[in-house]
Amino acid sequence: MVDQLPNRGLELEMLEEMGFSSIDDLFSDIPERVRMNDQLDLPPPQSEEEIIADARRLLGSNLAMSDVVSFLGAGLYRNYVPASVFQLVTRGEFLTSYTPYQPEVSQGMLQAMWEFQTLVSELIGLPISNLSLYDGSTAAAEALTCAVRVHNRKATQKDTVYISELTPPDRVSVMQNYCQGAGIEIKYLHHNQDGTIDLSSVEQAAGSCGIYVEQPNPLGLLDGGYTKLKEIIGENTALIIGIQPISLGLVEAPGNYGADIVVGEGQPLGSPVTAGGPIYGIFACSKTYLRLMPGRIVGRSIDVDGKEAYCLTLSTREQHIRRHRATSNICTNETLIALMGAMHMSLLGPEGLEHLALRNITACNLAKQKLGEINTIAIPHSSGSHFNEFIVELPASAADCLKYLDGVGIIGGFDAGRWYNGRKNWLLVTVTDQTSAQEIELLAAHLAVWSAGVIA
Repeated sequence: MVDQLPNRGLELEMLEEMGFSSIDDLFSDIPERVRMNDQLDLPPPQSEEEIIADARRLLGSNLAMSDVVSFLGAGLYRNYVPASVFQLVTRGEFLTSYTPYQPEVSQGMLQAMWEFQTLVSELIGLPISNLSLYDGSTAAAEALTCAVRVHNRKATQKDTVYISELTPPDRVSVMQNYCQGAGIEIKYLHHNQDGTIDLSSVEQAAGSCGIYVEQPNPLGLLDGGYTKLKEIIGENTALIIGIQPISLGLVEAPGNYGADIVVGEGQPLGSPVTAGGPIYGIFACSKTYLRLMPGRIVGRSIDVDGKEAYCLTLSTREQHIRRHRATSNICTNETLIALMGAMHMSLLGPEGLEHLALRNITACNLAKQKLGEINTIAIPHSSGSHFNEFIVELPASAADCLKYLDGVGIIGGFDAGRWYNGRKNWLLVTVTDQTSAQEIELLAAHLAVWSAGVIA
């Protein structure tokens, strides 16, 4: 029986079946000059049992976010998700589904996809939605290139887009990767000292192909100035809004104040944080952008028997047509995770989503109040309205503060100095509906102790 276990010297037997006598013979076509002859710093081969044992040991060393007090967000958020979402999504019809190239045998899956699109459109206030992209950053980058495809012919600032200077660097990096290959120049919109958009800088963007801002912005601020943006930039410049979807339970839908394209990270809808993935991107737009938008789209029609029928439509992706005519290299999507979002939205309904958003903003306001009472720290934008997160200015570096908090079992937030030069004392504190009043009190108490010690 031992001989049947993996990695027991059966390599020669396999080589013989292929007509080789050694591993070197197998790779003889690779020229010597390109071969790496140094030994790799790797552990010795393991049996299946040893691999599983090591995996369990490593997994056991992980610290789940639910096991600690956490104020970390910066793009991914803990929100209430009904337990039934996780039960439904493990059904085989969803879990093992494949790309529905044969719609006649995939009507149920296609309908579920179409329902996701419908729910997103209703939430955002725009008529068209795709079936998700990889994440919020790819969705934002695709929105920029889509805006150029639609508006470049009439633009006075050709091949140019503007993005908020507060956009997180990891998202900017994805945008740059997309734009540099397409010959698109990225310029920046400025913000005032209070964190709101500088409308005079928006005026400079008129005539470009599109502008990108986030609501709430990366500082957690809800900016009422965004309602004026479309009027400033005009019809021939796309207004692209990045959203936190839970906030739309309370905040005005971007489609209602002129947004042409709305993108965002879909993770707060239906998906746990899970160390950063899997996640999915939201992309919705007006009809102007329909034929040049990225991603997968499900359409509903009526068949010859008068029954509802669903299929993939307008699939101008490189997988389906000649590459040089494709609107996007993203020819797939995150169907399973997106369906978790659809289940989440449908189970909550409009009133449930409003209640969830209210719980989030209430917890955020409580945290602002409690941390604002500490006289050794400051909240730079305290007069503004925040959703989920806000900036705390510390008397010393946020990195040092986070080390201290980690030592007492608290993930204290995100070091915003990693995003913004010269802001090493900025701590981005995130509070959701899953954050208790007791946890907020605990954070406030330890921040007071740490900051007092630093000043002393």
